[in-house]
Amino acid sequence: MTDSRTCSITDSEVTIVKTTTTAAAAGLDVEVKVEPSEESLPETEAEQQNINTTSESEPRNEGPNDIAPADSLWAVKRDDAVKLRMSETGPRAYRPLSVTTVFQETVGRYPEHLALAAKVNGAWRSWTYRAYYADVWRAAKALIELGLEPYSGVGILGFNSPEWFITNFAAIFAGGLSTGIYSTNSAEACRYVADRARCNVIVVENDIQLQKILSVRHELPRLKAIVQYHGEPKEKYDQVYSWADFLTLGENCSDDLLHKRIAQQSVNKCCALIYTSGMTGNPKGVMLSHDNVTWTSKVAAQTATLINGSESLVSYLPLSHVAAQILDMYIPLMHAAAVYFAQPDALKGSLVETLKEVHPTAFLGVPRVWEKMHEKMAATSGKQGFLRRGILSWARSVGLHGNISRMNGGSLPMGWRLASSLVFKKVRTAMGLDRCKMCMTAAAPLMKETLDFFASLDMPIMEIYGLSETSGPHTVSSSHKWRLGSVGPTMLGSSITILGSDQSEEGGEVCLEGRNIFMGYLDDEEKTMETLDSEGLFHSGDIGKVDKDGFLYITGRIKELIITAGGENVALFL
Repeated sequence: MTDSRTCSITDSEVTIVKTTTTAAAAGLDVEVKVEPSEESLPETEAEQQNINTTSESEPRNEGPNDIAPADSLWAVKRDDAVKLRMSETGPRAYRPLSVTTVFQETVGRYPEHLALAAKVNGAWRSWTYRAYYADVWRAAKALIELGLEPYSGVGILGFNSPEWFITNFAAIFAGGLSTGIYSTNSAEACRYVADRARCNVIVVENDIQLQKILSVRHELPRLKAIVQYHGEPKEKYDQVYSWADFLTLGENCSDDLLHKRIAQQSVNKCCALIYTSGMTGNPKGVMLSHDNVTWTSKVAAQTATLINGSESLVSYLPLSHVAAQILDMYIPLMHAAAVYFAQPDALKGSLVETLKEVHPTAFLGVPRVWEKMHEKMAATSGKQGFLRRGILSWARSVGLHGNISRMNGGSLPMGWRLASSLVFKKVRTAMGLDRCKMCMTAAAPLMKETLDFFASLDMPIMEIYGLSETSGPHTVSSSHKWRLGSVGPTMLGSSITILGSDQSEEGGEVCLEGRNIFMGYLDDEEKTMETLDSEGLFHSGDIGKVDKDGFLYITGRIKELIITAGGENVALFL
């Protein structure tokens, strides 16, 4: 049996209404095979020794958690392996896991937990982890049936949705390379990415995105099929499928074939491609391994002290960005969190309404999101009466003083409880962030004025620093370790080296190292070697400094490049 579920949300409560259908009626014939559940961290010294005495040149076991032979920390061929940056103790000693294994273990532990929820015709439709896995399994078999070859791309072009997530994991299960494509890309930009990724299948959101791919289809000789996941194709095109028809194709592929594809995977081989924005040249395909995304997700969540089976978040930032992929797809999968999908017009105003419905426990906003919230709240407070403005001003003074004190290890000031009762809690509730344990920002610097504003309302914003090449985060601020103006300390198991710091008060080049460092740029050895040095350090191109407490401050960039508040890269021409 499998569940088809709908849910309604009132405040922080979720009501799930079950309607059961047989697996046959739903077109499902999937046995969920779950490996024995184990924690990734070795429990004993003997287990650590067992993991680390085996080199990459001697695979430990067969199956998706196999470590393939490798002699280098970097690779540029799509089916090459890299040496894992492991150590004998600490986070770098965590057991390497494939994406498929993480999914299976989560389904084994939390089969009936809410995994995904999206609004369909105004009502929430949801997936449990069991149902989520079943759809991924069907989609993976459908991709194989359409001719997906190992280490070939599966392009995904559209706004965040359950189908985006399902396609991403299905591509990985089937041995392909999940490849997000910016939904704002022109047809030519889509062609460039699809050609470089050798996409056999491209999954698009709607007719607008479909027409982009159809217009360049004749220039993509490896493209075998296109799938539209919202609505039916307006016309009949050769090898173009609706989402429902696509899933049905999976019935023609045997489970054994998919099991074989999964067994052939290795944790130190590529499973996903993240394409850079291309503002300083053609987009580069950042190769991320299974270990890159699973290790990074585990360690980042530990740094943020997330709790298994208890977290929820809203997905709205572009999934072609690594930050959204790690936060929205991989961390929730590893920790059995619930992901709710915002509406496509989220950044035009509907996001706050979704937040009020969902009440997420974690929320990431690019600077422009926080700045727009700041502007709107400041304008609203200006219209309040004299007494209310006075109370708000007093509470904000208490809030900013208290958070700066707490940030430095001090105590809260007098009046904190009253300020919290009169202002802080009400503001959080009005924003839908009353359950949010961690408000975060990334992708670009956030103005100090905005940081101070939210800190004064007891909503300190935690800055995160990272790049596609670091599988997302490399430094992570948390509620127990943060500084205003800093992007935080290094993530567990990672390190930072500042090169040339004696030459400038602003610091030197920020160079990064850890198991989160990417494999290389697809088919581009020259660019890879420009970025990764002989010691395995990734040269970020950013200028920064680290204080005595280990907090990183980004002070500039070596190249003439600006990252806007919306997260876009803009080159300067003088």
